Amino acid sequence: MEKVKIKICCGTSCFVMGAAQIQVLEFAPPADIADKIEIEEARCMNYCKNTTAKYNRGPFVLVNDELIEEANFEKVVNKVREILNREN
Repeated sequence: MEKVKIKICCGTSCFVMGAAQIQVLEFAPPADIADKIEIEEARCMNYCKNTTAKYNRGPFVLVNDELIEEANFEKVVNKVREILNREN
């Protein structure tokens, strides 16, 4: 099974709005997903700059290419678990 890819926007706006709390996943992930995730930090994914975008509230996180807006630790972990359950 491939690891679930988590890409965290760490641009200034997203960082100020809470991306740092999501980065904790890299160092202290929940035990049930710890060996099943791969985390990448991105400078800015530009979702906040595209005013015509459906999504315009950071922080933004991509979980296997599924975008989460207003992301937080719990939302990201829940999305990872949802994806893992779909694959089983």
